[in-house]
Amino acid sequence: MYDMRNLKNLKTLAQFAPDAMAAYNQLNHAAFADGALSVKHKALIALAVAVATRCPYAIEQHARKAREAGAVEAELAEAVMVSVAVQAGTGAAHAAHAFIPAG
Repeated sequence: MYDMRNLKNLKTLAQFAPDAMAAYNQLNHAAFADGALSVKHKALIALAVAVATRCPYAIEQHARKAREAGAVEAELAEAVMVSVAVQAGTGAAHAAHAFIPAG
């Protein structure tokens, strides 16, 4: 099901929802442009979010973009482990609801 070649089907979205896709592409371009945060740091953030949202397409693309921007394996590893840690914290915080007194 998850095959990077499937992304070519995004052309269908552009065909039938051109304004929305153009707006998305403009946002994507602006969000990932070099600014207060470097392109590399933005790609590492995006990689961590992709891990959190469990999107294999985004994981692959943002890992590649981070490497292209100069990130090394240790940086990728730390970025994804921050994502894992935040998700574990979210799980623990939600688990606290199991101990709310009845009534």
